[in-house]
Amino acid sequence: MENNMNLGNFDSPLLRKLIKNMKIILIVFFSLLILISSFFQVEPEEVGVITRFGRYVKKVEPGLNMKMPFIERVYKVPVERQQKLEFGFRTLSAGVNTQYTRSGATDESLMLTGDLNLADVEWVVQYRINDPYNYLFKVRNPESTLRDISEAALRQIVGDRTVNEVLTVGRTEIATKMVEIVDQICKDYSLGVKIDQVVLQDVNPPEPVKAAFNAVNQAQQERETLINQAKSEYNKVIPKASGQAEETIQKAEGYATERVNNALGEVARFNAIYIEYLKAPEVTKRRIYLETMGSVLPKLGSKIIIDEEGNNVLPLLQMEMNK
Repeated sequence: MENNMNLGNFDSPLLRKLIKNMKIILIVFFSLLILISSFFQVEPEEVGVITRFGRYVKKVEPGLNMKMPFIERVYKVPVERQQKLEFGFRTLSAGVNTQYTRSGATDESLMLTGDLNLADVEWVVQYRINDPYNYLFKVRNPESTLRDISEAALRQIVGDRTVNEVLTVGRTEIATKMVEIVDQICKDYSLGVKIDQVVLQDVNPPEPVKAAFNAVNQAQQERETLINQAKSEYNKVIPKASGQAEETIQKAEGYATERVNNALGEVARFNAIYIEYLKAPEVTKRRIYLETMGSVLPKLGSKIIIDEEGNNVLPLLQMEMNK
């Protein structure tokens, strides 16, 4: 009789209603789950890549999008965001007082130069994802691959240059060359990334020889300074002396030209007078005499005229002329 009572309680209307409500709740729950799983949001700097059972289906743009729940998967790829890889150091915390560490990154920064010296190079590779499909499916672990490519490329470039070029004047050229090499390798590997910039953050000699290298570098800089000062003095004195010599030569040439022209003029004048003299000797002789006296007398002071024998002084009017 107790068994009949228990079966009656189990088959009560209240229990049947509870089971029915549980079914409705489960249906609503799974409906909401399917609905939520069907929609997803893609941020403005991202694109969405949808796969169905692991196979690429399509690419969707930023905004609210829809996919088939449970059988399709979406990968959000930040194509507009500039990303970076750090070599020789790691950023612990970014901000106003950014903190860095070299722990575990020393080996990747030590490089052998072309003149068999060591250089400690810290650099940053800045890149963007330009092909989401290639980035996701063409290469396994693309970030690690890009890190290996960058390190190999810089070791190749540094190995072709002297330590002085790496530490001083060759840094810009090295960065430019590295962008070309790494970008080309990424295209060959279909890595799906575009290199924006390579920044040589810090380039130093290894720590054990840093003091000695700085001393040598300082001596070389002082040597270059003295050479530049000597060249400056040379450029001041030599051009000035060359200019003075050229001026003297030009004056001499001008004086010679003047003397020759004057001589030629005197010869022409003499020839002209001689021709006139042949035509009228007495008239020409008197004219020459008068012209000569006219040019000589103004240059004299007081004038005293005597006769030919010098016996008598002839009183004359004052003939002194104003100069």
